[in-house]
Amino acid sequence: MSGTELLDILGARHGIVCAVGAGGKKTTLYRLLAAHPGRAAFTSTVFTYTFPDDLAAQALVAPPQSIVAEVEQAARTHAKLAFACPSEKAGRLVGLTSAQVVECHQRAGFDLTLVKADGARMRLIKAPDVHEPNLVAGAATVLALVSARVIGLPLTPRCAHRPERVAAVTGAVEGEVLTPLHVARLIASADGLLRGVGEARVVPVINMAESPAEHVAARHAARIALDLSDRYERVVIAAMRAEQPIVEVVERACG
Repeated sequence: MSGTELLDILGARHGIVCAVGAGGKKTTLYRLLAAHPGRAAFTSTVFTYTFPDDLAAQALVAPPQSIVAEVEQAARTHAKLAFACPSEKAGRLVGLTSAQVVECHQRAGFDLTLVKADGARMRLIKAPDVHEPNLVAGAATVLALVSARVIGLPLTPRCAHRPERVAAVTGAVEGEVLTPLHVARLIASADGLLRGVGEARVVPVINMAESPAEHVAARHAARIALDLSDRYERVVIAAMRAEQPIVEVVERACG
């Protein structure tokens, strides 16, 4: 699969694209950043981790009061940037405001700005609290992520961020084994991964489907999710750390 095909499948060729949920947001966004052939950027509206050394972009960390001007300046000599603000916590960076992201995107002339718009503390599944996610106004696409690995695991804090919210949205009881139906309900719910998406294109991504069993479970969840909501036309099953990141695209049946 070519990089441009990946961009098209995930609706991430142009505009501002936000990733929410859990199970590989940064990995997905970094892969899209590397695949884009033009001017592209990565940033965040929530805390993120220090940029990796092998990131396919020039890293920029600047205080909130100067971040927009410094991004605009850096974009004159770098086609790809990753930018955020400094944090007092080691290994972490602070995100920008939604307005700052929009201003950076416009003033720097990026074709694509990729935004981590949700935090999950490295868990495999999450449902948003009332103040989440922190989406950018006018985003073109929202990638709604959940990990295929969570299917078959009990709903506990070990695999879930905000397990009580996951329980409320999916109907699972804390400690109950999560099923494809639970994952599908999370994807399809306005209180789940559809929270706050507005008019943006939504592309659900069931990531980490790296084994045949995980693929089968993810496909089951994807088909149920398509039955539960008409807000999206396809669900992407992925393994973003694999050489071939797209495992299957499950589309709505015609008629």
